[in-house]
Amino acid sequence: MEISSFLLPKDQVAYITSSISMREALEQLENHYYSAIPIIDDAGKYVGTLSEGDLLWKLKNTDGLSFANMNEVTVGTIQRHVHNESVEIHAQMEDMLTLAADQNFVPVVDDSGIFLGIIRRKDIIEYYTRNITD
Repeated sequence: MEISSFLLPKDQVAYITSSISMREALEQLENHYYSAIPIIDDAGKYVGTLSEGDLLWKLKNTDGLSFANMNEVTVGTIQRHVHNESVEIHAQMEDMLTLAADQNFVPVVDDSGIFLGIIRRKDIIEYYTRNITD
């Protein structure tokens, strides 16, 4: 089976760009009820995943930073503590499953690193549950 069959395409996925503010990122997480969200750069390449924890650590460890001035900090300047690895669209199923074991979602990129979408661990588990119990 190809990993593309599990792909939730970019146009159906919430993501942010590295140039938006910390406040905008927090609002995106809140609006979608996510604890983490993929980050792409201005060229559309996947650059990492921002988590709620990353925002909290930045807020805690930056003197003078508060909810009132979070719009002055861009996502690209926030240190990320968890590295969600991406997988290329033509990768082997085993590679994707290895990543999904440790990540809630696996970002999928093309050969140039352009973000195509995600594969949710939930979808993988549901697929295997249906096919194992049948």
